Amino acid sequence: MISQIPTGLIVSCQAPADSPLHDPIVIAAMARTAVNRGAAGVRIDTPAHIAAVRQQISVPIIGIWKQQLPGCEIYITPRFEDARAIADSGSDIIAIDATLRNRPVAEPDLKTLIARIHNELGKLVMADVDTIEAAIAAAEAGADTVGTTLFGYTVETQNLRPPGFELLAQIVEKLKVPVICEGGIASPEMAKKALDLGANAVVVGTDITGIDIKVAAYIAFLR
Repeated sequence: MISQIPTGLIVSCQAPADSPLHDPIVIAAMARTAVNRGAAGVRIDTPAHIAAVRQQISVPIIGIWKQQLPGCEIYITPRFEDARAIADSGSDIIAIDATLRNRPVAEPDLKTLIARIHNELGKLVMADVDTIEAAIAAAEAGADTVGTTLFGYTVETQNLRPPGFELLAQIVEKLKVPVICEGGIASPEMAKKALDLGANAVVVGTDITGIDIKVAAYIAFLR
């Protein structure tokens, strides 16, 4: 199953909830376009979007479901029920928040969550982390691949700006699982640097599919 982990370019096809691009049909078109142009895989949020994308492509889908739970800092696929929903929708790999922050009260054990995804859903797990400590803990808990996704987005890394190339290098050096660089990749040159540092794959989102954010940035600058 490890062969299902994409290598090279993975395109994150997501859009703000209030954007016209948030329509599953549009997200699926983005994903199909990315694959037609050579992307090895895509990263998709929500069961509805994953199901729409699955109908359009055959390459691996890294599925997530962002959920804001009361009193819980974990928000990327925080519960097993979320993982089941995106697995049933067509995800090949389930990405979960594997930072060391407090987890949902009903499911506080990362190792158990990963084991259930493996055993009950038959899916691989991508651990989204922010620090080398979280990366090591995730690998020890059974994660199949580790991503730098949350570097710069937690209290521990709030003063740091992605991409986390230093974190990437540390993970490559210390762990034997495949490593995915995600977050802050804003040019082909940066993506190439991630691969040169030892990443098996690099996820690019906003710089390819983030029309809302990029147009807003242009307007703000021109004003």
